[in-house]
Amino acid sequence: MQLFEQIAPLADRIRPNNFDELIGQSQISQSYNIENLQSLILWGPPGTGKTSFAKIIAKKSKLHFEETSAVMHATAKFKSIFDELSKDSSNQIIIIVDEIHHLNKSQQDIFLPHLENGSLILIGTTTENPSFELRPALLSRCKVITFNRLQLEDLDRILSRAEKYENKKLPLTPEARQHLCLMSDGDARYLLNRAEELFTLNSSQPMNVEQLKEFSPKRAIVYDKGEEEHYNLISALHKSLRGSDVDAALYWMNRMLQAGESPLYILRRLIRFASEDVGLADPIALQQTIAAHKAYTILGSPEGELAIAQAVIYLATAPKSNSAEIAYNNSRACAKFYGSLPVPKKIRNAPTKLMRELDYNKGYIYDHDVANAFAGTNFFPDELSRKKFYIPNERGFEREIKKRVDWWDRHRKKD
Repeated sequence: MQLFEQIAPLADRIRPNNFDELIGQSQISQSYNIENLQSLILWGPPGTGKTSFAKIIAKKSKLHFEETSAVMHATAKFKSIFDELSKDSSNQIIIIVDEIHHLNKSQQDIFLPHLENGSLILIGTTTENPSFELRPALLSRCKVITFNRLQLEDLDRILSRAEKYENKKLPLTPEARQHLCLMSDGDARYLLNRAEELFTLNSSQPMNVEQLKEFSPKRAIVYDKGEEEHYNLISALHKSLRGSDVDAALYWMNRMLQAGESPLYILRRLIRFASEDVGLADPIALQQTIAAHKAYTILGSPEGELAIAQAVIYLATAPKSNSAEIAYNNSRACAKFYGSLPVPKKIRNAPTKLMRELDYNKGYIYDHDVANAFAGTNFFPDELSRKKFYIPNERGFEREIKKRVDWWDRHRKKD
């Protein structure tokens, strides 16, 4: 039986062989010195050239190298490589480990002795933040190089390289070609896989944007709800709200929803924001976010997502105050520092005769019995001088609160 020759994907066939062919990462290519070989962790989004960069280094080094994948190869594969290495301690090899973040902590440890004695140059690629995924002992022995997301002009140059290799033009209108780059979301591998499909078409007319959308699905958004991008996006939403940028806040909210984030998680963060960053400048903000949470639990998606958007708009456009958060943090620190100071007797309840004989509640003035319903009593422990935790600002409803607090401070007894 005749076997068909397996043809490598287009992305592999036009993989760059030199640093100057690596599109979109010129700042890395120009600064890297092949004479100064060291272990590397290449970190960046998918399809940005990390594996290509690793292979160029390995080939130019003239050292023996092994290509492995943390997804496909088990610990036994690495141990077999190291067994061969131990037979000749004078050898130095390079191991390329794609998706190195998939190795567990004990698997990562097997590299350490060989990195320590200099027999191994490790080049790991990862789409996840190395600070979170790699052991400190491994990370300290490697230099981290960050790869940038490819821009539209970079992706267009990669398409031109593919057209030159195939000796034909992609059957796309200029608008559809640009849309293909947009669909790729910075991922050259996805781009070339779609281009490879398009090259097989026998079409007399170039495909327009709508036809391209039907022909090829949009690349799935890169998002891991437990990892860095999750925290990056919620940080972007939170800071946009704090900065009163309603349009950016809506954008980041939708980025998270489209990526598959739980709407209830977003709503919980909005409820927290209502107290942390809006606070008493607009007390209705907390009610709005709680109402949005309830509305979503009743309606679900997609209808309930409008309630999330309404809450986002309300919070972004509300006056801002973190006075309540500052007051909470400072008062908490004070309570923790001074420990169990006794409650002053005058503000203790005295339900029994013994308590009254011990002067519980003695001297307490019922505020409603005096003018302005304010007796000016000091309610701090006797051993603790008065502290100022809550300092209202002049924004929104808190401006009115400040007037009251200032009046009470002026009329409070000084003893």
